[in-house]
Amino acid sequence: MKCKKNIIQDESGEKIYLNAEDNSYIIEYKDQVHLDGKRIVKFKELGQKFAFINSFFFDYLKSYNIPTGFKKCIDNSVYFQNHTRFPFTIRVFNIVDKRIAKLFGKKEGEDLSIPIFEYLYGNAKDNLITESHLISLDICPIEELKTMKRICSKVNAVLKSYFERRNTVLAEFKCLFGKDEDKIFVVDNFTPKSLKVLSSTPDAKSITPYKFKSPVEFRDYVEFISSLTKN
Repeated sequence: MKCKKNIIQDESGEKIYLNAEDNSYIIEYKDQVHLDGKRIVKFKELGQKFAFINSFFFDYLKSYNIPTGFKKCIDNSVYFQNHTRFPFTIRVFNIVDKRIAKLFGKKEGEDLSIPIFEYLYGNAKDNLITESHLISLDICPIEELKTMKRICSKVNAVLKSYFERRNTVLAEFKCLFGKDEDKIFVVDNFTPKSLKVLSSTPDAKSITPYKFKSPVEFRDYVEFISSLTKN
């Protein structure tokens, strides 16, 4: 039973709460999404699709012995081992995006021989910080950061290979981490809001997930990611 007093976070697209009965940390996806920070758009069964996609990739990562807190998926909710979530996200780039291209004079879409790791604090997508912030402000010890980076590197290798076999390119994704006692593991986010996947087939319909201009584009992208879990 879901108790309101156990709600940890409630946003437009998801609700996070603690189920005291089985000590689970639960993400419940809603049938709506913020497309541009202004509009809240609703889609039928979006929550179930997000939950399935996220749980699919967590199951896949677990098969490669990557530490995750994933337990199960029920309807539009994903259940994780209870944990304390770190207040930052690690974003991994495999290709040069528009911002990096402009800043460093590179070609947008160019492959990176070594992935770029960025740190984002809180929920705002542009709150870029450095490892020094995290260490100096006692947000995260350096050894735990090293552990997270090693896990991100393995996640990247596994998922890059997965998408390459399906004629697609994993351009970007985000990892969130949790900790229970001394164990650190991935707890989110492998949904269409985090995974940036491009088609590598020249004659394929181009899907650019970096900025959706319409609800239809977002819906098509969700279906595109969903299709990649079925073959």
